[in-house]
Amino acid sequence: MSELTEWAYPLAESLLAEPLPRRWKHSLGVAERARTIAPVLGQDAELLEAAAVLHDIGYSPDLAKTGFHPLDGARYLRDVADADERVVHLVAHHSCAWMEAEARGLREELEGEFARESAHLNDALCYCDMNTTPDGTPTNPVDRINEITGRYGPDSLIGTFIRRAEPEILASTARVLEQVAAAKRQPM
Repeated sequence: MSELTEWAYPLAESLLAEPLPRRWKHSLGVAERARTIAPVLGQDAELLEAAAVLHDIGYSPDLAKTGFHPLDGARYLRDVADADERVVHLVAHHSCAWMEAEARGLREELEGEFARESAHLNDALCYCDMNTTPDGTPTNPVDRINEITGRYGPDSLIGTFIRRAEPEILASTARVLEQVAAAKRQPM
């Protein structure tokens, strides 16, 4: 582990493990997915793993202020935890957050406060999140989207958002899988 991940895991655990044990398992699974794609991330592998384990901290009852977890988590990381700016940006914009922010009337706030990281890293975090079940086990994005829609209801804000985001989630996954496949084809 790097200094960044050594800092990120205990922080995420302190915010999620007790009040939201299932969310904590999911976050650990998302971080595990990040480790599986580390070869295509190069020097950003540790950065992505840290963002992966922290991506859902905004659900913590101690942090939930707006009810929009990417914004609440990113604000905490920036304002309280003095986190690496790139981690903060990845948490703020994970898994098509701008679409949900728009549905909540918070898009200007999100984008005004937090810049987006590179498309490559945003794709990678979306891939990790959308290929992990709520219990932290591997899945695929179609089943994950169906699970989210079923959990929240198809006509809910989250159900509507995730269906709207589905094409981009699938495209992000495809781009990451292509990078992984290309890396495997490279001679050692």
